[in-house]
Amino acid sequence: MPEGFERVSERLERVCLSGRDACLESREAGGIGRVGPGQGQVYRILYAITTEARFVMKVAVLGAGAIGAYVGAALCRADVEVHLIARGPHLAAMRRDGVRVLSPRGDFTAAPQVTDDPAEVGEADYVFLGLKAHSYATAGPLLKPLLGADTAVVAAQNGIPWWYFHGLKGHQLEGTRIEAVDPGGSVSEVLDVERAIGCVVYCSTVIERPGVIRHLEGTRFSLGEPEGGISERCVRLSEAMIAGGLKAPVEPNLRDDIWIKLMGNVAFNPLSALTRATMAQICEHDDTRELVATMMTEAIEIARATGCEPRISVEKRIDGAHRVGHHKTSMLQDLEAGKSLEIDAIIGAVVELAELTGVGAPALKHVHAAVGLLNRIGANA
Repeated sequence: MPEGFERVSERLERVCLSGRDACLESREAGGIGRVGPGQGQVYRILYAITTEARFVMKVAVLGAGAIGAYVGAALCRADVEVHLIARGPHLAAMRRDGVRVLSPRGDFTAAPQVTDDPAEVGEADYVFLGLKAHSYATAGPLLKPLLGADTAVVAAQNGIPWWYFHGLKGHQLEGTRIEAVDPGGSVSEVLDVERAIGCVVYCSTVIERPGVIRHLEGTRFSLGEPEGGISERCVRLSEAMIAGGLKAPVEPNLRDDIWIKLMGNVAFNPLSALTRATMAQICEHDDTRELVATMMTEAIEIARATGCEPRISVEKRIDGAHRVGHHKTSMLQDLEAGKSLEIDAIIGAVVELAELTGVGAPALKHVHAAVGLLNRIGANA
């Protein structure tokens, strides 16, 4: 039986997948997807019996904002031991009343443990990072008390992760450090790549008021190892997230999924900050829609140069963004709130990859220059 489950019924002994390929549940449905020959024995209890198993797992959420608190609340529904690390009025409200989630899928309240001091939490099985990518380099003192010998760190960030070229077997850039997201090695010094689990988030939430999370859409958190494949630690986390009501497919090549999401982020985020427009407005204006298509096309070329293949067309990606409607991107929300913009991981690293691979990306470079200046002078300058 995989670590993380306790047998509570003799019936569980009869649940065993054969050695042939078996689909535990399609990724589209949020399951772990297909396991290869022989892996069925390793992951044999995985999905069919979650109603009679409980998860023996400790998860710390570092940065329990809108996404982090939502994930933590969902994991509480799977009886996971959850610790939220937050600050300010949001911390006080969650300590007092728990986390209240308002969702079209059904409202619920969870009661995780809440603190502002990671030392009170101690070592966890998983640390879910709810921080912006540009905060990773300074997160060392907060992370240290949470890390045991086998603790995995789930980096749920937008854009290109610091570990991107780690384990990219056979590629000429394998092991290359990306300066935009790991300046001077400051992030890899804090976040050991061997601990890292990648996470692509397809979920929109906001803090409606302290302690109250408004879930707008999406529940998918795609997981994957930097070196690829299907690992037991990813499967174990996936199962807990699924039991909590989330979709959590484990992808054997998460980089493809990173690029599918990044096609939208790399275009819509900076353009929304520069124009103050919603995603729908950008799509409905012919000139900006054309610019989005150009930026996405350049991003696909860069992805292919690093051995990836985003499995979606430019038009389909734009149409999907248009259907989201008059949504403000996270970068525009940060701009309006007077916060630093998450430029480096979303577009700066993409421009750096273009230079490393020899891909010409004039539209991306020009937009990067403009939004970089905006970030330096501030929204109200």
